[in-house]
Amino acid sequence: MWRLFGVFSIILVSILTSKVNGEPLVPCYFIFGDSLSDAGNNNDLKTMATANYLPYGIDYLINGRPTGRFTNGRTIVDVIAEHLKFEDTISPFSIAKDQHIIKGVNYASGSAGIRPETGELLGDRVSLGKQLENHETIISKLGSLMNNSVGQHLESCLYTINMGSNDYLNNYFVREHYNSSRQYKTRQFSEQLIAEYSSQITTLYKNGARKMAVFGLGKVGCTLGEIVRFRPKTLCVDSINSAVTLFNNRLETLLHSLNKKLPGSKFSFINMQAIEVGPQQGITVFDKPCCILREDFQCKESSYSSTPCSDRSTHYFWDGFHPTEAVNRVTGAAVFQALTHIL
Repeated sequence: MWRLFGVFSIILVSILTSKVNGEPLVPCYFIFGDSLSDAGNNNDLKTMATANYLPYGIDYLINGRPTGRFTNGRTIVDVIAEHLKFEDTISPFSIAKDQHIIKGVNYASGSAGIRPETGELLGDRVSLGKQLENHETIISKLGSLMNNSVGQHLESCLYTINMGSNDYLNNYFVREHYNSSRQYKTRQFSEQLIAEYSSQITTLYKNGARKMAVFGLGKVGCTLGEIVRFRPKTLCVDSINSAVTLFNNRLETLLHSLNKKLPGSKFSFINMQAIEVGPQQGITVFDKPCCILREDFQCKESSYSSTPCSDRSTHYFWDGFHPTEAVNRVTGAAVFQALTHIL
């Protein structure tokens, strides 16, 4: 079970556990994604997909309050920002302003997907298409802050995109609410997703992105929420993992093709299933969440006196879907190592 998200070895660099000094490795970092990357963009939306309440953020409070991250502490992209030598985390779009946007913006939104309807069952969210629109708004603001140097600035930035999980977990495999599984066979759905994703990635390129790390999907059929929901006879929901594999294979091929097609592009596929997380990093608990769950597998709201599991550094899952900070630190370090060639 400890090989949930990988079967191949990756040699990890030493994990940074404190802030680092010096200039960042890139001038700016733009983040697109879902709840695995959300830093608070869903806080004021009408949705069940929020995490701005305890016990979320119990190990990373700002002004004594949870930030809206779907974990106990920092996310994968927060760890990447540390390795990039940013002194602070990248601000979410919902509060980003003034000079802060020069170093980048986090547009990620919990329950969002590549397809616009993905996640609507939970309420409002910022789809990838809308995140791209928000990025164009930021580019316009950068124009007034940086005069004529915006294009060169953006081409030097790092972009990460972690999208697609919800298109399966909160769309295709929720047959009682969405008709996508009746409209498309599994292979056809992956083709439709990749076609739309290709257009979105190309839009980012047209708006200046050159250094882009695109995350493949992990074995989301092995999340606690899906295992409880589908009650598979095997360890994981194999039908979901098979569908995700089709998507990942097509995504890797797409990025290879775009690198040949788009001059100056450095698009990198991040194989999330190749990252081992297990006892060698101190992670030993894979079958229990760290918090008490609601029916939708998010944490129930609690108070400071109701502390979640005290050994959360050993747990893989924080709630029914999202990893703990301990896992995010291992994964973030591995992702950083995998993308250094495009910096």
